[in-house]
Amino acid sequence: MLKFDIITIFPNIFDSYLKESLIARAQKKCLIKINVHNLRKWTRDRHKTVDDRPFGGGLGMVLKIEPLFKSIKALKKKNAKVILFTPRGKKFDQKMAYKFARAKHLIFICGRYEGVDERVVQHLVDEEVSIGDYDLMGGELPAMVVIETVARLIPGVLGKPQLLKERITKDKGFIEYEQYTRPEVFKKWRVPDVLLSGDHKKIEEWRQKHGKDIGN
Repeated sequence: MLKFDIITIFPNIFDSYLKESLIARAQKKCLIKINVHNLRKWTRDRHKTVDDRPFGGGLGMVLKIEPLFKSIKALKKKNAKVILFTPRGKKFDQKMAYKFARAKHLIFICGRYEGVDERVVQHLVDEEVSIGDYDLMGGELPAMVVIETVARLIPGVLGKPQLLKERITKDKGFIEYEQYTRPEVFKKWRVPDVLLSGDHKKIEEWRQKHGKDIGN
């Protein structure tokens, strides 16, 4: 079972997402386990302060190292991998998803505001990850993206293993091809004849030709 621990200052963001569809079923089947933790739990002051102004000046606030250090120390067990979501991280792709799917325990740090104290990156984080060349308000959406991408690679999560196998490329990428369903004709727009032929070899050739490799 792959365990996800998510560290965030907005835990309620995950409520509806984790209770719906295949992610909810995978948890019920004990294929994955997802725990969401409020970073404020590891603060000492009565205001539960998790951020402060950056040294050297500048706009915005920075998440403090002390509560993050305590949270990781409390959650991290042997072989756990700590991931920080940041725009400057390595671009997340299908190959990285396969690597994460082989892990036993992933700890996600969801940054906010102007980011986290750099000492967290230098001493506590195993990998910095970005889901794209843009800046978000925090790491919660990236955490959801990575959880869904990784979880679907775990046997049993999709229900039918062949749904996953038929789209895996030899380089551990993912092929996305055009899909059609009934009716065969709508407003004179027709489904390609090859998909109605019943010839599985030709259908596979058509899909390979019209598909796009993702993650290579």
